[in-house]
Parts: sequence; C-alpha cells; structure tokens
Amino acid sequence: QVRLVESGGGSVQPGGSLRLSCAVSGVSGRSVCMGWFRQSPGKEREVIAYVLTGSSGTFYDKSVKGRFTVSQDNDRSTMDLQMNSLKPEDTAMYYCAAPISCGMGTLLLETRWGQGTQVTVSS
Repeated sequence: QVRLVESGGGSVQPGGSLRLSCAVSGVSGRSVCMGWFRQSPGKEREVIAYVLTGSSGTFYDKSVKGRFTVSQDNDRSTMDLQMNSLKPEDTAMYYCAAPISCGMGTLLLETRWGQGTQVTVSS
C-alpha cells in the first residue's frame, strides 16, 4: 500500500526558500516516477516537478524550472523539493504523488496522494 506524508510547508517572504519533504512507502517497481503537484484557489492541480526513481531523470514545469529542485534518496523513502527564489504566485497547497506517468507526469489509476502542505509567499 502506497503511503505519502508531506512536511515542510510554511510562510516565507518573496525571494526566500523552503524545502518540502515527502516520506514515501509502498512504492515498488524499477522505473517509477514520483512527483510534486500544487493547487492554488480556483485553479486545477498541476504537476510542477517529478523524478524517475533510481536515476537522475527529472522534469520541471517552466514556471519553476531553475528555481526548484526535486530529489530523492537512494532507497526511495524520501522525495524532497527545494524551492528557491519564491514568488507570490508560488502560493499554493503542495502535494506529493506516486506513482505517476513518467511521460507527462499524468495520473495513473494507482496514483496515491499525500495530505498536502501549504506554502504561502507574501511580504
């Protein structure tokens, strides 16, 4: 059974940094993607970054590329999202999800979600 638990959200001023962490269990398979999504009020949930487990393969949405970095530990038990140069438009609820499609980061029937963690960027 896949289980994901996010932590690390909070409030920060524009230009600041936060690091989110997702504790992952129950994900099996050699080539599996895990990702970070976010949802702002009135908007659809969107994929912003994902990683192919056991490799250095990553994907970033253009809205976060160059500012955010997704990483995982060797045993796939933790997936982190380092967020730098945060902007007010990054304010959202952030979710980790696994497994997801490695092609476009789309959802699978077996995709499971964490409970979400709020990130607020405001001066």
